[in-house]
Amino acid sequence: MLIMMAAVLLPSMAQEVEVVSRQRLLEGVEGPAYYPVLNQAGDRLLFLSENGSLKFYDLTDNVTTTVTDGYVAGNDACWGGDGKVYFVTQQVQENHLIYRTGQLFDPTTHKTAQLTEPQHGAVRAVAASRGGALKAPGGRDYQSQSDIGSAAWTEGNRVHVTVNGEERVFTPVDSWAGYLWASLSPDGKKVAFFAAGKGIVVIDLRGQMLAMLGNYEMPCWYNNDYLVAQNAKDDGHQFTSSQIVLLKADGTWQTELTKPASMAMQPTCGGGKIVYTTIDGLLHEMKINIYE
Repeated sequence: MLIMMAAVLLPSMAQEVEVVSRQRLLEGVEGPAYYPVLNQAGDRLLFLSENGSLKFYDLTDNVTTTVTDGYVAGNDACWGGDGKVYFVTQQVQENHLIYRTGQLFDPTTHKTAQLTEPQHGAVRAVAASRGGALKAPGGRDYQSQSDIGSAAWTEGNRVHVTVNGEERVFTPVDSWAGYLWASLSPDGKKVAFFAAGKGIVVIDLRGQMLAMLGNYEMPCWYNNDYLVAQNAKDDGHQFTSSQIVLLKADGTWQTELTKPASMAMQPTCGGGKIVYTTIDGLLHEMKINIYE
C-alpha cells in the first residue's frame, strides 16, 4: 500500500527554482545585442550586433572584441570544443545570390582564418566536443581535425549525430518544415532539437525518442537533466509575448523563469549561467538554483 501511494504521489511532488541573480550585461557599452552564445565554461559570450556583425565578450576581463564586421545570420556562430569560434559570413554577389563563407576566430590570438570558399547554399557552423566543423553542400565540408568527437546538427527533417567518428542520421518525428537547433547534452548522451509543428524533442544516441517537451523554441542544455528554451507567441505579424522557461529533459516538469511580458528570448547556457536577450536587444544574465 505504501509503495502504491508513493508511486502516485511522486509525479506530483513539486520542484522549485530560485532565481539567485539577474543582471544586465554590457549596459551602456554596446547597442542592441542578439543571438547570444555562451561557451561551456560560461565565461565567454558571442553575440550579434544590430547590423549583423559578430562580437565576443570576455565576462572575466569585461572586454568586448569585434570578431567580424561581415554579416552573420542568427545561429551561424558557435563555440568549438577547442575554445575557438566557428562562424559563417554572408555576402550578396552580383547575381543576387547569397554566398556563405566558413571562418574561424581564435580568442587567444584574436586572429581570423577563412576555412571554406564562398559558396551558394546552406553552410552550417557545428560545435563538437573536440573542435568544430562547417557543413556545406556538395561535400565541401570542413572539420578542425579527423576526429572532432561528438556533435549534433540538423539538415531539413533530419538530425545528424556524430559519435566516436560515426555519423548517424535520424528522423524520429514527422515535421512539415524540418528541424532546427540540435545540441548534445553536456554528458553527450542525449540530443535535443526543435521539430516544426511538434516542439522540442529529446532522443538518445540511437535515435530513440525519450521525451517531447512542448512547443517551445531554441532549446539549450542547462545541465544533463534540464533545458532552457524560449516560449514566444505572435499574431502572425509580430511577437505579442516571449519568455524564458526551464524544462525537465524527461518531459515531466516545467516552469517559467521570466514573465511573458518580459519579451525575453534567445537563451543560451554555460557554466551554470543563463544569458538571454529581449526583443529590444538588451542582454541579461541569470543564475538559478533548482531544488528537487
